Amino acid sequence: MHFEIVSEVRNIETIARGSGIRELQRLARKYGKGKWRKRKGIAEIRLADGTIKTTELHWYEASGFGRKELKIKSYLD
Repeated sequence: MHFEIVSEVRNIETIARGSGIRELQRLARKYGKGKWRKRKGIAEIRLADGTIKTTELHWYEASGFGRKELKIKSYLD
């Protein structure tokens, strides 16, 4: 699903890090080795149809790579 983040991501928490990430080998293969963390946060997004929703987002992040593979986990409104 295509979406655009239209607000600041807030309440950011780390869910897993290092070997606690199930996808660690795939992430290293696709983007490179790094100190990968799985994170979550809340933000307003604009969906492809123009609707703006408050959502919980999950993504992977590592120093030098930034946020990768953002996905909508749940709609909060």
